Amino acid sequence: MFNLVVLTGRLTADPELKTTPNGIPVTTFSIAVNRNYRAGEEQQTDFINIVAWRQRAEFITKYFKKGSMIGIEGSIQTRRYQDKNGNNRTAFEVVVNNAQFVESKRDGAATAGNEPAAFSNADASDFAEIGGMDDDLPF
Repeated sequence: MFNLVVLTGRLTADPELKTTPNGIPVTTFSIAVNRNYRAGEEQQTDFINIVAWRQRAEFITKYFKKGSMIGIEGSIQTRRYQDKNGNNRTAFEVVVNNAQFVESKRDGAATAGNEPAAFSNADASDFAEIGGMDDDLPF
C-alpha cells in the first residue's frame, strides 16, 4: 500500500513550537493549497492540516511564518476523537516527512512596488550574447 502526499502551499498562520509531556517538539499548522481550475471557473482553495515532529517541527517554526510558501512531503493520518458534545469525529492531517523552501527569501519578501526579478519584466539589455560556440553540437 502507498500513502504519500506532496503539497505546496502558503502557511495560514505562524507555526508555534510546542513540546509534548515527554519533551518531543511538535507543531501543527495549516497551509492553503490552490486547486487546479479551468478558464472561466472560480479558483478554489483547500486548507490542509499539517503536523510536524522533532527536528522538522523545529525547522519549520524557525524558518517559516504566515504567508510563507512551503513544500511538504508526508503521509495522511487520521485521528478519531469525541467533540465537546460527545459526537464522534475524525480528523485528517498530513504528517511531515520532509519540508522545504519553495521560494527564495527575496520572492517571499516581495511587497507591492518591490516585485522580484522575473522574465516578464526583463528587457534585451539584461541578456548577453554567448560567443565562441560552434554550430556543430556533440549530439
